[in-house]
Amino acid sequence: MVFAIKRVYEAASADDGVRVLVDRLWPRGVSRERAELDRWDTDVAPSPELRTAWHRQLEDFAHFAAQYRQELDAGTAGAELLEFGREQPRVTLLFGARDQRVNHATVLLDWLAEHGAEVERPD
Repeated sequence: MVFAIKRVYEAASADDGVRVLVDRLWPRGVSRERAELDRWDTDVAPSPELRTAWHRQLEDFAHFAAQYRQELDAGTAGAELLEFGREQPRVTLLFGARDQRVNHATVLLDWLAEHGAEVERPD
């Protein structure tokens, strides 16, 4: 099992494996056909309150990441995604954020690695 991340706005590739959208909201301007999703996992995304605070820039990224990790630790969605990934050769986690390095998917990827998943980090 390998987890990777990719912006949902990038074209799908055969190398993506199973494509899982990990945003709570559907990304603007992307049709369901273009997204070519296999799964939409809203539960693994940050809570609405945490997402809203981050988008209003009420918190810095380090604080956001710490709170998101707490949510992942306290809930079951992260563990369920990890278990799902064990059944797949490759899972690409899709996100809509503009910044490819400072976003919740990078935190999620780190969390999965800390819990035993093999991950492929973006360049």
